[in-house]
Amino acid sequence: MKTLSQLFSLITILLLVACKQSSNNTTSTTPTVDIIAWQDAQNYYIQHMGEAISYLDSLKQSGVNSTPSKYYFTKAREAFKIAEPIASYLNPEVGHRTNGPALPVYKEDTGKVLHPIGLQKIEESVYEQDITEADFNQEIKITQGLMSVLKGDMTKRQLTPQRFFRATHQQLFRLVSLAISGFDTPVSHLGISETAISLNSLYKVYEFTLQPSIIKKDAQLDQQFKNSIEKAVQYVKNNTDFDTFDRFTFTRDYLNPITTQWVNIRKTADIWEPTTTDPFNFDAPTFFENNSFNLNYFTPVNNRNPSTAQIDLGKKLFFDTNLSANHNMACVTCHAPDKGYADGLKASLDNNGNPLQRNTPTLINSAFQRSFFWDGRSETMIEQIASVFLNEKEFNTNVHQFSEDILKDSTYVKAFKGAYGHIPKKNTDVIKALSSYISTLNSFNSRFDQNIRGEINDFTDQERLGYNLFMGKALCATCHFMPLTNGTLPPFFSETEKEVIGVPKTADNKENDDDLGFYFKYEEALHKGMFKTPTVRNVSLTAPYMHNGVYDSLEQVLDFYNRGGGGGLGFDLPHQTLPFDELNLTTEEQQAIIAYLNTLTSVPEEKY
Repeated sequence: MKTLSQLFSLITILLLVACKQSSNNTTSTTPTVDIIAWQDAQNYYIQHMGEAISYLDSLKQSGVNSTPSKYYFTKAREAFKIAEPIASYLNPEVGHRTNGPALPVYKEDTGKVLHPIGLQKIEESVYEQDITEADFNQEIKITQGLMSVLKGDMTKRQLTPQRFFRATHQQLFRLVSLAISGFDTPVSHLGISETAISLNSLYKVYEFTLQPSIIKKDAQLDQQFKNSIEKAVQYVKNNTDFDTFDRFTFTRDYLNPITTQWVNIRKTADIWEPTTTDPFNFDAPTFFENNSFNLNYFTPVNNRNPSTAQIDLGKKLFFDTNLSANHNMACVTCHAPDKGYADGLKASLDNNGNPLQRNTPTLINSAFQRSFFWDGRSETMIEQIASVFLNEKEFNTNVHQFSEDILKDSTYVKAFKGAYGHIPKKNTDVIKALSSYISTLNSFNSRFDQNIRGEINDFTDQERLGYNLFMGKALCATCHFMPLTNGTLPPFFSETEKEVIGVPKTADNKENDDDLGFYFKYEEALHKGMFKTPTVRNVSLTAPYMHNGVYDSLEQVLDFYNRGGGGGLGFDLPHQTLPFDELNLTTEEQQAIIAYLNTLTSVPEEKY
């Protein structure tokens, strides 16, 4: 029989074993949560916004005409680019004013025209030195004020996984589309070297935050990411000349691996589930995939996530002439699949066969824009289609009264019930169905896309040169933003830009066209002759070109831009948004750009 002392010892041992087993079980079932130093990253961003403000102080003190003015400007921009991801994410409007185009801005709510401000305006002053010291000091003061607002936002709002990943995605897109194209720095062309600054700062913030966790979970991925950043930065440092920088090689071989690895890092970290309210598909490995963009972001709320039945109904309606009052016009009348969903005419024809005022644009990828019609008078595709119904020269029908003539085709009864559960009493469901179908006419699978993704490697030297000119010396991509190649401005895609370029009335380039475009809306002189920037994808199929179809060939289009647009032709255009200067493109360079443009053909559906 055990003594009391022995029993006590045995109980103690059993309790210790039980506690150890319990502890082991808890360890095996409870995941370890990595502590991420978000505050260190936030302080890093804030510190550099403060440095940008300080460098502008130094620039002000040295003066616009001083020897070190370009140095202080360069340092201010570099510091801003480090802070830009989170600063512009938290306050997009102020971020854009700080680093947006040096153009006047019309405020629709007040009717006032705001003078150009921000870093790009200061850039003009520093490099062109056509400004008084007083005005220059005012430019700096206003820009510092904008930066102070951004710094305040960065201080008040904590860095979180959602803010970090969304902001970083936006900044990577800026590199692909804006920095290397010269959009950010049109005079100094500092955007090339700033790309290395942005990539180094991305890695620095990664070290602050995610790296310890990624090393534990996938050390190989961490090393790959480090190597890719180092290679990309070194490539930029070895190739700093704006005109000769090989953007094709840099994007395909250096930036694409970084974006692909960043997606894998986000997934491996597993601390944030991507939202569906952004313009991007956060899981797309590059920005050149068929699914890189989130269609729902560009679609009106009342028409998102359409069913297959609704899309199929829209496709059937697209070809139906019974939608028009005189039964001789359908959507396909002006948007033929074999013509790149345009019509090949100088100006589209009305319901009596007479020319309308403007050229028919393609519908391919038209969903990815924020304004419709050449003059941007409709903000959504649904509004645009409704306008066609109401236009007495087009469908000439009533939006609020269903076009029952289409029910002569009895299959519509089943189609409408399958799509919407009823036969509509208004044309609103017809319009929504058409919008749903047209929104599927998207394709980013051209030879260019396949080459830039690295799936094939058949780009000629001429085509590669053409892309590099398009993205660089020719300035095309500063209005036709990659990869959509339209005017929807990255990385927020909240507006589609319109430009004044001075398109002539006839191809002899003697007289400016008298179509005033967007001017109709506010009758503001700034907007005379202003039109939406269209996509240049599928241009090999959609001649003639420009809003009035004035040019039959791409050679004519390139010549127009090469001469400085309407201003270069001698037209009186005080508000032209193109540089008046000639581009000085050689004939060989212009042909190279055309060769590149011809690689952008990708029609989603061609035959029915």
